Amino acid sequence: MSVILPIHGLLKEALPACGGRVIELEETDQPKNIASIDDYEDSVTASIVATISQDLTMPPKPSIFRTPTILSRHNPQAYIPGAFSFGPLHHKNPNISYLERTEKIKERYLKSLISRLHSPETMPRELVRSIASVEREARKCYAGPIDCTPGEFVRILITDGCFIIELFRKHTYTDLRDRDDPIFTMACMLQFLYNDLMLLENQVPWMVLERLFAMTMECDRPQKQLVQLVKDFFSHFLSSKMPPPVVLNDLWIGDIEHILDLLRKWLILSIKEDEYINKSAWQPMPSATSLVEAGIKFKRGKSNMSILSINFNDGVLEIPPLLIQETTETVFRNLIAFEQCYPKCEAKFTSYAVLLDNLISTSKDINILCKNNILDSWLNPEDAVQFFRKLYHNTYVKEYHYLHICQKVNEYCQRRCPRWRAALVSNYFFTPWAGTSTVAAAVLLLLTLVQTVFTVIKK
Repeated sequence: MSVILPIHGLLKEALPACGGRVIELEETDQPKNIASIDDYEDSVTASIVATISQDLTMPPKPSIFRTPTILSRHNPQAYIPGAFSFGPLHHKNPNISYLERTEKIKERYLKSLISRLHSPETMPRELVRSIASVEREARKCYAGPIDCTPGEFVRILITDGCFIIELFRKHTYTDLRDRDDPIFTMACMLQFLYNDLMLLENQVPWMVLERLFAMTMECDRPQKQLVQLVKDFFSHFLSSKMPPPVVLNDLWIGDIEHILDLLRKWLILSIKEDEYINKSAWQPMPSATSLVEAGIKFKRGKSNMSILSINFNDGVLEIPPLLIQETTETVFRNLIAFEQCYPKCEAKFTSYAVLLDNLISTSKDINILCKNNILDSWLNPEDAVQFFRKLYHNTYVKEYHYLHICQKVNEYCQRRCPRWRAALVSNYFFTPWAGTSTVAAAVLLLLTLVQTVFTVIKK
C-alpha cells in the first residue's frame, strides 16, 4: 500500500528538482530513504569542510610556471628543452633525446667546479646544507606542486645550479676549459644551451644560483658578478650588441627571479622610463609599406640600444636592429609567457610583438625593414612574416606600451604633404634614369611656359 506524504524541508533542499510538489513513497521505504538522504548530506558537508580546512593559500609570488596550453599549442617545442633540463619540471623527461648524455656533462662540470675549491672534501656537504636551508623557499618559486622529495629537489638544484655557474665561468675565463670539454668543442651544445637556458619551465631560482656562486668563488682569480657573467654569455641573444645595464646595484640584483627574468629586466632597464606612456587603449600601427607610402622614413636605431627603444619624430620611425635566428622565436615566446603568467608584470615584450606584427603584414614589409638594416633575418621573407604573425596570439595586453607612438604615427599619416611627396618620389624618382627623365620633362615644360609668356607679351 502507498500513501501520499508532503516533502520535508530537508528533502526539498536535497532534491530541488522536485520543487514544492508531493511525491509518492512506499510506506515501508520511508525511513530508509530519509536515512540515505541524511547520509548524502553528511557526506557532502564533510567533503566541503575538509576542502576549506586545507591550506589553500597560493605561493606569495611564484615565478616559474608551466606554460599554459593556450600559449604552448601554437608551438609546443618552443617551451620544451631540446637537450638540457634545469630544475625539477623536466627532470628525467623521456622526451628529451640527449638527456642521459647531458646529465653526465652536468655531473662532470659539478666535479670540475668542486675540485678547484680550497676544501673539495667538505664542499658537497656544505652545498647540501646551504641549499637545504632554503629548500621550502625555493619550492615556492614554482607554481604548482613539485613531484620530488626534499632530498631529490636539493640534489637537482645543486647539480643544475653548479653546472650553470661553471658554464658561465668557463665561457668568460677560457683557461678553465678542458681540452676535451664537451660544451666548447661541440658547436651544437652551445646552441642547445642558448635555447634551453631561456625556457620558462627550465629555470632555477636566482637565489639558489647566487648562493652556489658565492660558495664556489675562487680567491686566486678576479671575479665578475654573476649578473655580468650572464650578460657575457647572452651578449648577442637578440641583437648584434646588447645594451649595457643601467644599474647593477644590490637592489636590482635582489629583484631577479631567474635567468629569463634577468634578460627581460636587462632590456627594460636599459630604456628611458618616459619612452612608455601607459594607457588602457588600443591603436594599431600601419604596415611598413603603408608608412613608406605616407612619407615616413625608417631609421636604424643605435646597435647598443634596447630593442624596445622605438621612437618617432618628424616623420622618422627609429627602430633598433633585431637579430632573427634559430633561437629568436623561443626567446620571444618564453618572455611573453612569463609576462602573461607572472603577477603584476607589465606586458612590454608582448606589446613589442604586437607592434612588429602591425608593421609586418607581407614579405614587402620585411624587405623594407631589412633594406633599412632594422631586421637582420636568417629566415626567408615569407617565413619571417609567419614568425611575427603568431607570436602574441591568445595573449592579453592590459596596457599597450606603444600607444603614444602609434597615435603620433597615425596623426602624421593623415597629413597630405608627406604622402604626396612620397608618391612623387616613388612614381617618378624610383631610379636614376626615371629621375633624370622627370627633371628633363619639368625643365622642358618650364621653358615652354616661358616661351609662351614672351610670345604673349610681344603681341
